[in-house]
Amino acid sequence: MALHLVEHPLAGKILTDLRDETTQTSQFRELGKRLAYLLLMEATRGLQTKQKKVKTPLASFNGTDLGQSIVVVPILRAGLAMLQPAVEMLQNVSIGYIGMERDAAATARTYYCKLPNLKGKFVILLDPIIATGQSAEQALEMIAKQEPDGVVMVSMVVSPDGIRRLENSFPRIPIYAVAMDERLDEHKFVVPGLGDFGDRAYGTK
Repeated sequence: MALHLVEHPLAGKILTDLRDETTQTSQFRELGKRLAYLLLMEATRGLQTKQKKVKTPLASFNGTDLGQSIVVVPILRAGLAMLQPAVEMLQNVSIGYIGMERDAAATARTYYCKLPNLKGKFVILLDPIIATGQSAEQALEMIAKQEPDGVVMVSMVVSPDGIRRLENSFPRIPIYAVAMDERLDEHKFVVPGLGDFGDRAYGTK
């Protein structure tokens, strides 16, 4: 697995505003979308392309089109905040959903999974925070069973513990994020982190 940290001034500024505990719900959601756009631009650099011929108002032009089918899979519920930017950017995509939740011991449990046919397709897995890595690992296991043509994971903040876990189980899958934070606290939240992303994005904190 290769961790790619997106070092861009705008990404750093947006992440700082997301971390700020005074950022209100509506602003938090908007900032999350903006950061998702930046991350997706980097995460999709390796997409296959094909030639597409179009006619401009002045002449014919041999341009570029995407050359493979794409499936976007958010991990519910936090990953939903990154779905709209992915659909708007990539347009003609299929969408799958994997629902995960943590119990009192911070153990991940799958409560929902609805995936389209992934065989031979390029899959983008969305989850804003990788803490212990359990949710990501379980989601990647479900995806891998269908033999996709490629998989990339897009997050915002990751922990050293989560990255170590995924390096052991899925060493070839690239992960794009803005920051790898210091550690997990006793409740398995990323520190300094930005709190519970789902709660802050959906006003349930």
